Amino acid sequence: MAKDDTTIDARPPRKRDAAATRQRILDAGKAAFAEHGFAGARIDQIARAAEANIQMIYRYFGGKEELYLTALADTYAGIRVLERQLDLGALPPADGMRRLVEFTFDYLRDNPQFVAMIRNENMAHGRFVRNLPAVSDSALPLVETIEDLLRRGRASGDFRIEIDPPQLYVTIRSLCIIHLAQRDTLSVMFKRDLGAPDWLAARRVHVVDVVLTFLMADRTR
Repeated sequence: MAKDDTTIDARPPRKRDAAATRQRILDAGKAAFAEHGFAGARIDQIARAAEANIQMIYRYFGGKEELYLTALADTYAGIRVLERQLDLGALPPADGMRRLVEFTFDYLRDNPQFVAMIRNENMAHGRFVRNLPAVSDSALPLVETIEDLLRRGRASGDFRIEIDPPQLYVTIRSLCIIHLAQRDTLSVMFKRDLGAPDWLAARRVHVVDVVLTFLMADRTR
């Protein structure tokens, strides 16, 4: 009698890891929305990139718009978590402000997907972010942290200006992102690569100096 070499895998089938599948879909969605925006991203392409099927996207998120809202909320949540971990309240005000500026510069430089997601949402006039109250709620600790740094800085004499915390943060964000948002055209204009490591390092120092000099300048007349 011939020996049957057929082997049977008696192991039970692996249970589908719902959390991992959901995360793959979310990651694929963020990549697609960053590159193409909400209107240009296709749900079938997201499913393929996530090694899932369209039904899973509807199952875990409810549809394309719900997936986009989740991706947008997650995009904002990522930077807010890291900002809280800076523990700026434990630093002297000038050091804390320097750290905040450096972190903002580094985060925007190292996370082009974040920059693209926010850019695309602005091109959509904030249509979707208006439906995410958590975005404004999560910014409150940042505002309070900046307010604390400014208050302590004025009390110590390090900072000599009173400024609205959101106003200051918009300035910091602008200084940290303009060379990314307009890198291609500015590189052509000045005949240098604004994405080169040495240029970015010099830009980082410049941005910190601009912010701290502004806060420390004597404006008495």
